[in-house]
Amino acid sequence: MNTTHWTSIWGNAVSVAENRPERYAKDITIRYPVRVPFDGTALRLTFDNYCGTEPVTIAKTTVLAGGVFYPVCFGGARSVTIGAEEHAVSDAVEIAVRAGDTVQVSFYLADFTQMRSVVFTCGKLSGGLYANGDETENADISIHTSRTTHLNYFLSNVSLLTDRANRTIVCYGDSITAQDWPDDLQLRCEREGYAHTAIIRRATSGSRILREYHCLTYESYGLMGSRRFRHEVPTDGADAVIIQQGINDIIHPVGEDVNVFRPMSDLPTVEQLIEGLKTYIAQAREMGLKVYVGTLLPMGGWRTDALFRQEMRHAYNDFIRTTDLIDGCIDFDRALRDPERIDWFMPEYDSGDHLHPSKKGYARMAAEVPEELLK
Repeated sequence: MNTTHWTSIWGNAVSVAENRPERYAKDITIRYPVRVPFDGTALRLTFDNYCGTEPVTIAKTTVLAGGVFYPVCFGGARSVTIGAEEHAVSDAVEIAVRAGDTVQVSFYLADFTQMRSVVFTCGKLSGGLYANGDETENADISIHTSRTTHLNYFLSNVSLLTDRANRTIVCYGDSITAQDWPDDLQLRCEREGYAHTAIIRRATSGSRILREYHCLTYESYGLMGSRRFRHEVPTDGADAVIIQQGINDIIHPVGEDVNVFRPMSDLPTVEQLIEGLKTYIAQAREMGLKVYVGTLLPMGGWRTDALFRQEMRHAYNDFIRTTDLIDGCIDFDRALRDPERIDWFMPEYDSGDHLHPSKKGYARMAAEVPEELLK
């Protein structure tokens, strides 16, 4: 009997970069640290050009582990060209790693490359750097020729060949999930002894369940759920997904008199929003995943806050709290809201924009995930 399997230990969604004149890059190295949650014997990398409109070529990729650089190949070749809307999975890289290790994944873009397939993330375990030239075999890249970044280009997944007892939970959502709480949850797993559980995120800022923008100004707000969920959620070793999305569907439409790209016709009914969530649930069940759904957070004071939007949020949250279609509700709303003003954050949980949590707020979200899901 095979006692090992591939399990994702690091992962992000792929979204659309903000369209700028400098959207092409050449002769740069990109490096991301990957924290290893459990022991394993080999790594496998996925590079994804899902949002690209032309091929990209990754000239060279390495993994730095234990002071040694390991070459990464694709069908035996060091270079790989990934077509528009396509992805590439590397050959297995035999590396013995231990829980708590950090390995460095570096890849070199030699020629002009469309930097369109990207996602922003932040948190204690997120971030990387980019550098001038081929630095894929330089362990100590100079701060004078490099710069830190929270943009994740092309690298969408790192899987580990590990014991079958080890597994992955996928966190799916928008900018709130693209920020700290999945990293906080991974650190909680390590701190509290859930040593066989890896947490990865599939989240894109500005994204909605039911809509997306088809204009140059706002295309970086991400793909709609019907183009994201089936692409992002299937993940090596995953047995559960936490879904936390829907707030952007409620807050984005403002009317063409205010913004021609954000008509009120984009505003769904609560029933339509719930139906969109149900499509996620059904797809996750087809994938064999347990499904937990997080309630939408307070938004009192946000710039488009209005009574009708709050009423939509409450009705959507009430569905999440009462439906028997899911394995559990994670009530982020009740955990972070002010009991005296339930549409608002507790002050210490508000980042200041009244939509995204503070660092303490994200830590509180991670603490709210039930133990039953992490065991």
